[in-house]
Amino acid sequence: MNEKNSLGLNKCFGELSEPTELFTEWFNEAKKTEINDPNALALGTIDKSGYPNVRMVLLKDFNKSGFVFYTNFNSNKGKSINENPKISMCFHWKSLLRQIRIVGTAEKVTDQEADNYYNSRSYGSRIGAWASNQSSIIKNREELKKSINKFKDIYKDENNVPRPEHWSGWRLKHQEVEFWLDGESRIHERLKYIKDNDSWKKILLSP
Repeated sequence: MNEKNSLGLNKCFGELSEPTELFTEWFNEAKKTEINDPNALALGTIDKSGYPNVRMVLLKDFNKSGFVFYTNFNSNKGKSINENPKISMCFHWKSLLRQIRIVGTAEKVTDQEADNYYNSRSYGSRIGAWASNQSSIIKNREELKKSINKFKDIYKDENNVPRPEHWSGWRLKHQEVEFWLDGESRIHERLKYIKDNDSWKKILLSP
């Protein structure tokens, strides 16, 4: 018989009062079992026409203040977030039969945070941040290659490639976090944390 917590949920939900503490535990498990990119997430935004858009991005940092990813601010996602900072994230770890959904408001990370992460990237990735006008139409791949070579000529010193002003990060300041565990006969287990002023309220959801 599976062990349960005080809410009658599987013990993997624990008894934690703050969602990032439980996220940390589940994320650490995913790092052990997911073959590729346990930090991959589906990011949902709303464009200026009111249409939802979802794409995969990588989580690069998180703490009680929020969940951080980086991108080109001139990309479709960057423009959408500028128009409407209400966004969502969804992590799905098939190896664990677990899912986490996060809803909140995006804010820009500090320049220092962006610089620190940018400088940790490979030379090719830093050059790519300059060379790719993300989401814009190109005639062919050769056009992109020429742009990459152009910026390699400009920034020949691999240790000295400045961060473009249009390339930085967003922090999702979470207001709701839902933890989902696959259940037999589709009777899943769902625990949701909702921000209530400076504390968190926990509720159970029907599958």
